[in-house]
Amino acid sequence: MCGIVGYIGKRNATPIIIEGIKRLEYRGYDSSGIAILNEENELKIFKESGKIIELERALPSPDQTFGNVGIAHTRWATHGEPNKLNAHPHTGCDGSIAVVHNGIIENYINLRNKLESEGHEFISNTDTEVLAHLIEHFLKIENDLTTAVQDALKLVEGTYGIAVISNDSPGKIVAARKGSPLILGIGEDEFFVTSDVAAIIIHTKKVIYLEDNEVVSLSYDDYQITNLQNENIEADISIVDWDVSSIDKGEYKHFMLKEIFEQPTSIYNAFRGRLNDRLSTVKLGGLNMKSEELRKIKMLQIIACGTSWHAALIGKHIIEGLARIPVEVEYASEYRYRNPIIPDDTIVFAISQSGETADTLAGLREAQAKGAKVLGITNTIGSTISRESDGGVYIHAGAEIGVASTKAFTSQVTILTILAVLLGRMKDLQPTFGKSFIKELAAIPEKVELILQKNDEIRKIAETLKDSTNALYLGRGVNYPVALEGALKLKEISYIHAEGYPAAEMKHGPIALIDENMPVIAIAPDDAIYDKIISNLEEVKARNGRIISIATEGDEKIEQLSESVIYIPKTIRTLQPLLTVIPLQLLAYHVADLRGLDVDQPRNLAKSVTVE
Repeated sequence: MCGIVGYIGKRNATPIIIEGIKRLEYRGYDSSGIAILNEENELKIFKESGKIIELERALPSPDQTFGNVGIAHTRWATHGEPNKLNAHPHTGCDGSIAVVHNGIIENYINLRNKLESEGHEFISNTDTEVLAHLIEHFLKIENDLTTAVQDALKLVEGTYGIAVISNDSPGKIVAARKGSPLILGIGEDEFFVTSDVAAIIIHTKKVIYLEDNEVVSLSYDDYQITNLQNENIEADISIVDWDVSSIDKGEYKHFMLKEIFEQPTSIYNAFRGRLNDRLSTVKLGGLNMKSEELRKIKMLQIIACGTSWHAALIGKHIIEGLARIPVEVEYASEYRYRNPIIPDDTIVFAISQSGETADTLAGLREAQAKGAKVLGITNTIGSTISRESDGGVYIHAGAEIGVASTKAFTSQVTILTILAVLLGRMKDLQPTFGKSFIKELAAIPEKVELILQKNDEIRKIAETLKDSTNALYLGRGVNYPVALEGALKLKEISYIHAEGYPAAEMKHGPIALIDENMPVIAIAPDDAIYDKIISNLEEVKARNGRIISIATEGDEKIEQLSESVIYIPKTIRTLQPLLTVIPLQLLAYHVADLRGLDVDQPRNLAKSVTVE
């Protein structure tokens, strides 16, 4: 991991690929580098650890970096520490080949040992360098870069998205993928290759999403897609449906803040055109399932990671409540390595913002191998999960650049909520309830707007938390996963240790941590279990804990227990997570910002986790 950009055409490649990897900075990285084939057919490589600005400072004058063919990379370290030596691109022994790579080569040690026994000398601690030496080995035999890449990859076990250039093939870029996303961009008399369409959207919206085991060879005036056996492949061209304004911060200090404030629109877009007020139900045509198939569902299994897993837990609560269908929620990383039992009439949902999450994709394939129908919930059109699923739903949240997911979370929860209504109406959910539920859901974006107006108030509360070293988040019922998500957000971007708990479980261990230095963030809206969580907060108060509460407007009782209260509009219990999570997102954001941290690119994290 993490970002690849390549260019071949009539323009100078260097500024294009530098700009491209800058647009991928949001994905998280620790070093960067470029390789350029100049006009003298010399391969020039420049790389640095740290931010891309360090790479730019290290580049010589523009006339020394001019070339019409180039590849660039931002690295998120997997093998070898993050430093200049381990940064990409990597070369072979004679320096004639440059390779950038996302993914993990699982058998790199065996390959490296074999190559070293044949006289190859390695200088880095990465798995990627093996690819450079292996391709170099076959290029000397085949004298054709495409064939050399194909032959090399036949020996590779693991995942890869790669781009390769060589001064032995000056007018050519060869790229390939297996398990790590790679996209061909088609411009006017120029071509691009990238791991993320955000890198090239300013240049073209015409793209081809490469499939596993496909190899694309780019020249100045054409491209050819083959498989590892050199069989030609015809691929469909897709048109990207968003523009560069989606990846611009605009008036906001950080992408994360922008995306928090976009949630009234992103939640609306998640249900827009899908609510059927007349029939008191919803329509999700992308599921590719007829009504009689939906009625036969006896169980759902949802696989996801991180924030998407939290959304799935909320979905479980809502689906079981409205549709009376049992739901199992599993970490995709665990699901793929056990022997999951998938009963008949079970549908598996795979949730991933990027649609490329390695563990979730592997879980999807495992479920399909066992004969299950798998449906995807993703934000990214053309992603691997969207292509490999048997059907699914796009959340339509728009580009999410901040590493810490916000609007994708609420959009996923929205989709799972309307899925619950659909399945409920297929069974015994009354039309009167369906109608009132849809009406209340339609009002959620406006209520989110009201919470966002409290941004300055929430920043003042964040001032009281910024020097904390720990925090405890409490919630019950459908708001317990919101507590998990709130704690995750604080951990991700502020580096403050935080844990989410069901409020009643606090006295089974975590209460030992409560003292005057422990902030407790309580999600306590007015609902059927309000009195229960108030009792839990009394226990915290009795031990001098600091309480910050998320409560329903008009609740004066909770003020007596709380150091601070953030009020949210009233809604039905099932929809509360779409409101209660907003203050927690803002709280985490402001704490991190007040601590002077890089909110959009927190340390050690990547936006799209395409390796195990």
